[in-house]
Amino acid sequence: MVETHLLPMIAAERRRTADLIDSLTPAQLDTPSLCQAWTVREVAGHLVSPLVSTPWHLLPLLVGAGLRPHVANARLARRVARRPPAELAAALREHADHRFRLPVVGWPGQLTGLQVHGQDMRRPLGLPADLDPERLRISLDFLTGGRAVGFVDRGRVAGLRVEATDLGWSAGAGPVVRGPGAALLLALTGRRVALADLTGDGVARLAAP
Repeated sequence: MVETHLLPMIAAERRRTADLIDSLTPAQLDTPSLCQAWTVREVAGHLVSPLVSTPWHLLPLLVGAGLRPHVANARLARRVARRPPAELAAALREHADHRFRLPVVGWPGQLTGLQVHGQDMRRPLGLPADLDPERLRISLDFLTGGRAVGFVDRGRVAGLRVEATDLGWSAGAGPVVRGPGAALLLALTGRRVALADLTGDGVARLAAP
């Protein structure tokens, strides 16, 4: 499926992230994010890196990382994050319409990654998610549709009924996980901090070690 209708949404999320970066103080940029051991600044570097890098940038990092792509990508993100924040924001705006497409998960994965990482930055800073409802529904469909390789633990999500109380959206059948769409987006992608915002018999499965 060619999902080119998602490209304007992806561009809008990149511009929204650029606006966020421009608004943050140095202390906020150095705040730990929800994403592994990365700071807010390093999450921004991760979002910028595929837009400004080529395979030739990644190759030596990949070799140095023992051919482990996730390690190489993390190192590239940290390298890009050393740029001035204004430069990171400018790169997101300049390349907002870039047609970078992740393997397997495609543009739905790209849109979802931008929305999740936006919350990775915003939530630790006490900033509202302010997600667009249409884009959020698309990402929730993606995360519960069996295609979100690398985004969700399918063993945890399969067999759950997921309901977004603020969107009139639901998917699946089984024990219920219910709450705001933004919290579901985080919980489905393994951000345990959002579990406190959810209710239902299925929450225990998401919370299990």
